[in-house]
Amino acid sequence: MGAKEAIEAGKTTIGIEFGSTNIKAVLIGEDFKVLASGKHGWENRLENGIWTYSLDDIWNGVQDCYAGLRKDVQDRYGVSLTTTGAIGISAMMHGYMVFNDKDELMVPFRTWRNTITGEAANKLTELLDFNIPQRWSIAHLYQSILNKEEHVKDIKTLLTLAEYIHWQLTGEKVAGVGEASGMFPIDSSINDYDQARLDKFDETIAEYGFSWKIRDIMPKVLVAGDKAGTLTAEGAKKLDPSGELKAGIPLCPPEGDAGTGMTATNSVAVRTGNVSAGTSCFAMIVLEKPLSKVYKELDMVTTPSGKPVAMAHVNNCTSDLNYWVNIFKEVLQLSGAKEPDDLYTALFNKALTEDPDCAGVLSYNYFSGEPVTGMEEGRPLLVRTPDAKFDLANLMRSILYSAMGALKIGMDILIRQENVEVDKITGHGGWFNSGESAAKVMAAALNIPVSTMATAGEGGPWGQAIHAAFMISKADGETLDDFLSNKVFANSETVTTAPDAADVEGFDKWLAMYKAGLPVERAAIDNIK
Repeated sequence: MGAKEAIEAGKTTIGIEFGSTNIKAVLIGEDFKVLASGKHGWENRLENGIWTYSLDDIWNGVQDCYAGLRKDVQDRYGVSLTTTGAIGISAMMHGYMVFNDKDELMVPFRTWRNTITGEAANKLTELLDFNIPQRWSIAHLYQSILNKEEHVKDIKTLLTLAEYIHWQLTGEKVAGVGEASGMFPIDSSINDYDQARLDKFDETIAEYGFSWKIRDIMPKVLVAGDKAGTLTAEGAKKLDPSGELKAGIPLCPPEGDAGTGMTATNSVAVRTGNVSAGTSCFAMIVLEKPLSKVYKELDMVTTPSGKPVAMAHVNNCTSDLNYWVNIFKEVLQLSGAKEPDDLYTALFNKALTEDPDCAGVLSYNYFSGEPVTGMEEGRPLLVRTPDAKFDLANLMRSILYSAMGALKIGMDILIRQENVEVDKITGHGGWFNSGESAAKVMAAALNIPVSTMATAGEGGPWGQAIHAAFMISKADGETLDDFLSNKVFANSETVTTAPDAADVEGFDKWLAMYKAGLPVERAAIDNIK
């Protein structure tokens, strides 16, 4: 069946992902290749000390994104996109969206980027004997309780962004297990919230006399392949105000960008891993056995099918890099010079032409707080020694290294302290759009071979479209692992970049300076307001 016929017959699936800087939608065919796409750029903003997006931002954004997808279909194939086999919604994980019994949002959406829950995260980590990072939904809830915020007593529903969108489209309050694992600890033996820890939390907050229990306000947990509701007429109109999209389309469980990243890189089996590098960055390793103890630098989450995963997550990756690239664009425009076809790739390539240790040039990409290094706020910094070799190559290499610095600290715990073995690690996300040089930088930082696929740039929305396809086409007893390995990636093209010894040594020297300079970052946070 050709693409046009497949679209008309609904032999396709759609994945929509709300990233930190872009909302993206892809339409894939039965061969899992992208047929069309749409995109909407957006940015969170700091309002009253809270990183947030408004409900108008959310709905205007996804409608514009979907309209772009619909237009791409019309332009490419000359047909209207009125239906599809299944839809999947995914988004940046964690955060805090709470609703009352009238389904009204009670406080502005608090995104994963906020580092305002330190007290709650520390107390919950001790109480639950499980690392609870500041960005997790339960940390936001408990901090709201500790702050004695008025809205807490009236909470009926606690959701993440992906779950909220799914609820509005289907009427179902559900979560994929990977997404749920960023809200509250999961018991992988039953693929549900850990009941003993739920009980501990309820006991701890009993003194406040709330009418709700924690399980009552959180979404039901589902795993990849489960049915998660159908698109309602109201939901179809919210997604596509043109009215062309028909109701009744099934939806797969809403997932987080961590889960879609694992699927998009075929990294859901034990001893596999992936690195998602975009606005934030995280490395995820599927574990053979539990870690020996709790580490505040590492999150424990799950694959979309419920297997335990150790995640080294950092809040800051490409934001500062993007600002630097825009500065260079302005300089080129001001001078009337022609901009390279891909300035990012040109700068990545340039970065690898000089000193592997950046020759005394140090940068911190802390656009926001970075819990791995104990920073509750961010101050992007560029520091150099007086005798530093300060040129474009070393500046760019240091900026790229800074995107990997905090991540490396977390990964060293897994590899060096816990002796976790990794057979492969696959990269995806916007970082890898810059080609081989991007993979070289990451391989040097992690000292692990980094593989990329032809689909690396598709990332999360493609991964969620795959989840949608799995739900409607899986065979009896077929696991997500089998589906990915035997069908989706059976003939995939993979390029593996081994770490260069000189670059590894150079990064380690740079990282030593990075660690030594953290008090400078602390001083900037404390003194520059």
